[in-house]
Amino acid sequence: MIEITDRSKCNGCHACYSICPRSCIEKKADSEGFLYPRADKERCVECGLCSKVCPIENGKSRSESGTALGYAVMNNDEETRLKSSSGGVFTLIAKQIINSGGVVVGAAFADDFRSVHHIIIDSENEIEKLRGSKYVQSRISDTYKRTKQELEKGRKVLFTGTPCQIGGLLSYLGKPYDDLFTQDIVCHGVPSPMIWSDYVDIREKAAGSQTSNLSFRNKSTGWKSYSVSFEFSNGSNYMQRSLSDNYMKGFLKDIYLRPSCYSCAFKTKDRQSDITLADFWGIQTVMPEMDDNKGTSFVWIHSEKGRKLFEEIKPQVVFKPVEPDTALKFNVSAVKSVEVPQKRQYFFEARNNADLEKLISKLTKEKAGVRLTNFARKVKRKLSR
Repeated sequence: MIEITDRSKCNGCHACYSICPRSCIEKKADSEGFLYPRADKERCVECGLCSKVCPIENGKSRSESGTALGYAVMNNDEETRLKSSSGGVFTLIAKQIINSGGVVVGAAFADDFRSVHHIIIDSENEIEKLRGSKYVQSRISDTYKRTKQELEKGRKVLFTGTPCQIGGLLSYLGKPYDDLFTQDIVCHGVPSPMIWSDYVDIREKAAGSQTSNLSFRNKSTGWKSYSVSFEFSNGSNYMQRSLSDNYMKGFLKDIYLRPSCYSCAFKTKDRQSDITLADFWGIQTVMPEMDDNKGTSFVWIHSEKGRKLFEEIKPQVVFKPVEPDTALKFNVSAVKSVEVPQKRQYFFEARNNADLEKLISKLTKEKAGVRLTNFARKVKRKLSR
C-alpha cells in the first residue's frame, strides 16, 4: 500500500491510482491544493502494484535515448501559430494522429476555467481545447486507463503532458506499444490548482462576471512579451503582460509549485517521450532569421517514432536544424529544477488570511536597484511552453 511520507517524492502522476485493481486509491488535495494518493486500508489487499508502478520510487524516470535531433520550427499557417503558445507545432502533430484514425490526449480547461484536466479527443474541431499553455497542474483522472483501452483496440494515441505525466503513463502501461506516441514539454514546474482557482475567483469578482475564455499566452503584445488575458461573459476583459500579472509573477518566482518540482526526477536530456516541444527562447541570438516575434518552437526528437512523425508534418512548417545543446542553453528548465524559495512556506501559511494579489505582489517585489530587465531575462531562461 502506497503511503506518501515525503511530498517531494510524489509528482501526482496518477499511475498508482490508475493501476489499483481494487480502485481503493483516491486522490486527495492537501493544504496547498496538490493531489496525493490515499489508499483505503480496509479495501487494500496489499498487492504492492501501487508502489511498483511509481516512476520515481522505482527509478523509471529516465530513458537511454540521449540527446537526438533538434529543430527550430514555425507553422506555415500564421493564424494557427498566433493562437499557439510558440510555433504551432502541436496542432499539426495532433491533426496527423487524428487524420490517421487516432486519438489525442492532453490538458484542457474545465468549463469554468478554474481547473485543468486531461481529456481525449478524436476530432480536429476539438484540438483548440488542448492547444496553448496552461500554467496549473492538470489532473490525469482516468486517461491512463482510457489510453490503454484505445491502444488495445489497435488505435493510434498521441499522449501529451509534462515529463512526469509521460513517465507515469509508460510505467502504468508496463510495455511498449507501436501505436503510442508521446509528446512532453519543457516544464518549469506546476503551480497549485487551489491558487489558480482562487485567482480566477479574483478576476471574476473584479469583472462582475464569469470567465468565458482565457489565455496564458496572448500574443497581441508579442510572443516574447506575451500577456495573460481573460474574457468575461458580460463582454469585459482583463489583460496584463506576464511580468505584471500577479499570478504569473508568483509562478515565475516559484512560490507555489508542487514540492516535487524543486527536485524533479524528469529534468534530463534523456527523455522518455518521442518528442519534446518548447519555446525556442534565444532564437534571436541563435537563428535570428527564424524570429519574427510571433512564436518559434524548439522541436526535440528522441526516438524513431518521433522522427517519423516530424517527417510527416515537415511540408507544413518552416524549419532549420539546431543542436539541442545550443537551444537548451536558453531554456534551462529542461534539465534543471528551480530552488525552493525561502518565502514559499510563509506564502502558504499567510494565504488564508491575506489578500492573494497583495500577498503575491509583496513576495515578488524587486529589491531596490534590481532592474525589471533582469526579471525579463530570467523569464526567457526559465519559462516552459
